[in-house]
Amino acid sequence: MEDHDDIPDYHRASTLASTALPEQGYKLNVLLVTRGHPFDRDTFFDIFDSNSDIQYSNVEHPAAQFMFNPEMAKKFDCYVQYDMPGVEFGDGGPQYPEPPEFYKEGVRAMGEEGCPLVILHHCAAAWPAWPEWSEIVGGHFLYTPMKSRGVDRPDSGYNIDVTHTVSPAIDHPITRGIEPFEITDEVYLSEIFEDSIIPLFTSNWDFRRDNFYSASNAVVHGDLNSNKGWHHNDGSNVVGWIKAYKNSPVVYLQFGDGPAAYENPNFRRILAQAIKWASSDEAKSWAIEMHAASNLVKPE
Repeated sequence: MEDHDDIPDYHRASTLASTALPEQGYKLNVLLVTRGHPFDRDTFFDIFDSNSDIQYSNVEHPAAQFMFNPEMAKKFDCYVQYDMPGVEFGDGGPQYPEPPEFYKEGVRAMGEEGCPLVILHHCAAAWPAWPEWSEIVGGHFLYTPMKSRGVDRPDSGYNIDVTHTVSPAIDHPITRGIEPFEITDEVYLSEIFEDSIIPLFTSNWDFRRDNFYSASNAVVHGDLNSNKGWHHNDGSNVVGWIKAYKNSPVVYLQFGDGPAAYENPNFRRILAQAIKWASSDEAKSWAIEMHAASNLVKPE
């Protein structure tokens, strides 16, 4: 594969210390998509700057929307999404604009073409007014009560700076070499579509209402770290998975709220291996097979 020189130079990586990936004769070319949720930029970008196996460009919304089509995707091996478009915070609670039609069409066309996606943390809350996005991710974080797959659901729960133990769920190129490890990070009590995902990682945290705070209390009422008057069923302890969206391999990792997570060597290795796997011919063939199999079992 060629080392692309014609990509937009929004934020090309320097080449410092390598993460634990095997040496290869080219750098994977990554489009890193951000904006919509605050984050510690220097520490986050260091994850990519310190990975000598990739080169990357960073694009922010709304300009990023013009990068979501097969023609632009040809310039990259993988998209890494740390964005949260479609959620506009303001007095009285968030508003949820729909994405423009050209963006929807571009994302769908990328799925048909098999363009790989690695989706991180708060990106699960993106585009709540476009239900297809949650199907692409394999679940979603809800800031306010709304329908999920046609069923009324409460707002999701969050808990910041939780120290918990993460364990691999299966043997996979993304989990390879990872032993159970501690990470201090934000965890979600949210919608996970376990019928459409293959779990990669689970947590030993207890995913029930008493261990989380209401997102709606925070963003609508300004009542941070409160679960007063909030009800939510027990949730899944899956914190990382793979799935296929049409012919595209998709990886979702719940990790990555702030510097404590960014600096965790296991998170860095998992993310590096996720990018490598999603960009591989193996992952693309797997997604094509998964998509074909799902079409065979769809009801008429």
